[in-house]
Amino acid sequence: MNHPFNKKYKGLTTKRLRLFAAMLVTVSIAASCTKKFLDVVPDNVATVDNAFTSKSEAEKYLVTCYSYLPYEEDPTYNPGLTASDETWIEDNEIHIRSTNVAQLPRGGQNTSDPIINYWDGSRDGALNSNGNGMFRAIRDCNVFLENISDLKKVPDLDIDTRQRWIGETKFLKAYYHFVLFRAYGPIPVVDKNIPISAPLSETQVKRQAVDSVVNYISDLLDSAAATLPASIANTASELGRITQPIALSLKAKLLVYAASPLFNGNPDFATLQGKGGQSLFNSTYSADKWQRAATACKAAIDACTAQGISLYTFQTPAGTTLTDTTVKQMSIRNAMSEPWNSELIWGLTHTNLGFNAFFQAIGGGAFDRTYIQNGGITYGNALMGPTLKMARLFYTQNGVPIDEDKTLDFSNYSALRVATHGERFNIKEGETTARLNFEREPRFYANIGFDRCIWYMANSPSHSDENTFYLFCRAGEFGQNSPIPITTMYMKKVLNWHFDWNTRLYLVYPYPMIRLADLYLLYAEALNESGNAPSADVYTYVNLIRARAGLTTVQNAWSTYSNNPTKYTTKAGMRSIIQRERAIELCFEGQRYWDLLRWKTAAQELAGNVTGWDRTAKTPDLFYRELTFYTRRFVAPRDYLWPLQDNDLLNNPNLVQNPNW
Repeated sequence: MNHPFNKKYKGLTTKRLRLFAAMLVTVSIAASCTKKFLDVVPDNVATVDNAFTSKSEAEKYLVTCYSYLPYEEDPTYNPGLTASDETWIEDNEIHIRSTNVAQLPRGGQNTSDPIINYWDGSRDGALNSNGNGMFRAIRDCNVFLENISDLKKVPDLDIDTRQRWIGETKFLKAYYHFVLFRAYGPIPVVDKNIPISAPLSETQVKRQAVDSVVNYISDLLDSAAATLPASIANTASELGRITQPIALSLKAKLLVYAASPLFNGNPDFATLQGKGGQSLFNSTYSADKWQRAATACKAAIDACTAQGISLYTFQTPAGTTLTDTTVKQMSIRNAMSEPWNSELIWGLTHTNLGFNAFFQAIGGGAFDRTYIQNGGITYGNALMGPTLKMARLFYTQNGVPIDEDKTLDFSNYSALRVATHGERFNIKEGETTARLNFEREPRFYANIGFDRCIWYMANSPSHSDENTFYLFCRAGEFGQNSPIPITTMYMKKVLNWHFDWNTRLYLVYPYPMIRLADLYLLYAEALNESGNAPSADVYTYVNLIRARAGLTTVQNAWSTYSNNPTKYTTKAGMRSIIQRERAIELCFEGQRYWDLLRWKTAAQELAGNVTGWDRTAKTPDLFYRELTFYTRRFVAPRDYLWPLQDNDLLNNPNLVQNPNW
C-alpha cells in the first residue's frame, strides 16, 4: 500500500527506508491494506494560494493537517514505547541512531538538541511525515480553520462537510497542544496565527499556566465533538478519520492527566513562573479535577457504547479447534493487533513505512513444530524485548501480584521446572524453562514470548493449538542465525496472528492510540481518586477488563489469594491495583511511560537495573541467569518535564526553561 506522503516527500521517505533497513529496530504498526483516508492525497503539496479554491484542493490541506500526527507506532520516535521500563533496546550504533529516543532512558536528553523535539521538530526530520514540530502543525490547522470557516471560500463545499472538516481540524489542533502539554507542561496556547506583519514583540509568545492550557484544550475538544460524526460511514476510504468518540476519549485522557499528581497540587514546580511572574503550576491539590475527569470518562464511554464499541473477544475460525486457554490469549493479543476490531476507538493510519523493519525488531525467534524434526525459522534482528521487570509485573494465575500470592511461591523465579502435559497450551510439554513462566495469568502468555513458550498463529499446521509453534531462544539452537532480543523475550502481543513465518506475509493494522480498555481504566482511576473509598463502579470497570483476561474479580482474587486481603477496600490500595492493571493491560502500547510521569512514580520505576536472561547461554541452568544490561537514572523532579531547546530561549526571551535543565 502506498501512502500520499511517500509521494510528497520522496527524498525523505527513501532516506528513512534506508535508515530503517540499516538499524533493524523499528517496531512500526501500520494501517490495514484497505484504502484509508490518508491514502487519497494527490502528488502536489497544498499551498495557501490555491488550497481553498475548491473542495478537492481544500481536502489536500486537511490531510496536511493530519500529516503532523507523530509516528507513535515507531519506538525510535515514540518515547512511550521505548523510554518506559517495559522494554529494553540494545544500544548498538550499527543498528540504532545515537540521536533517537533509545538514548532517552540512557540519560541522553539535553537542551542543545533535545531528543524527540515536539516543540520544533525531530532533529533528523522524521518526527512525523513532515519532520516538523507541533507548533508548525498548529499553525497549519489555524490556517485551515481561518479559511474553511469563511463561507465565501471553497464554494463547492456543502455545509455538512464543512462543519465536519472544522471539527476534525479543531481536534487535531487540540491533540497537537496535548502532545506538547504532556511533555512540557505549561506551554504557549496558539489559538490564532500571529500576522506576518505583527511586530516582533507580539511574536514572542509566553508559556501559559497548566490549568489554562488544560481548559483551552478541553474546550477545543468539546467544540470539535459538536460537529464530528458519531462514526465512520464510509469504512472503505475514511477509516482513521476523527469521530466524536475519539474527541471525547481524548478529552477524558487529558482531564485524567490534569488531575494526576504531576499537574494537580505538585509542589515540585510551585516556583516555576513565566516572564511576567505568573505562576505556571497550581500547587494546591483539587479533588474536583478528578471528578471532572470521571465525568468526561463516562461521557466518552457512553459515546463509544452508543456506537457499538466494545471489549474485543476472539471468535474461533471455522475449521479450527482451539482450547479456552488459547481463545483467551487471542482475545488479549488481538485487542491490539486485529485491524479495526470492536475495541478500537482511535487507530493511527500513517503508512506501511518501516513495517518490514517492525518484524526485524520483534523478530521471529526460532520456532519449531513438534512433529517436524529440526524445523524452525528465524527472521530479523530483534533488538528490542520485554524486561524481566515487565515479566514479573503480570499476575499469577490467581489474579494477584507474584509477591502477594499466598498460595504460590515465586521467590526463586529463575528456578528450573519442566512443563507438564496440562501446561502444554502455554509451554512446550517436556521442555525446561524458568519458574517465572509457570502458573501465570493469561495476559502473561498472550503478551510475552519467552523461551519454550507456545506461540499460536493462524497458519498453525495442526489447525489447532495442539502440536503448534513454540519458541526457543538459547544460543546455538537450530535457526539462531540472527540475534534475539537482548532480554531474550519478545513482544508477542504486537505481532498480528496472521503473520506467516515461512512466507513473511503479514496483515498490518492501525496503531491503537486509544482503545476501550484504556478508557475503562481511566474511568476507574478517576472514580477511585474522586472519592474517599472505591465505589462499586471502580470495581465494575476494572473487573470488565479482568474478565476478558480470564481472571476473577478484584474482590475475590485479593480476598482469597492475597497476603494483603483488604488491599482493594482502600483508596490507596485500589490505586495500586489500577496502576498495575494499566501496566499489564496496556503493555507495549506506549502508555506506561506517560502514566509513570503523571503519577510521579517515574523516579522509582525508571531508575535501577534493567535485567533479562542470558542469551549467550546454551543450557537452561546458564540461560536463566539474571543479567543487568544497564543501570538507569531518573533525575527528579527535572526529568518529569522535558527541556526547551536553548535556541528557542535565545530567540524568544519571553520563554522560560523547565526547572533544573
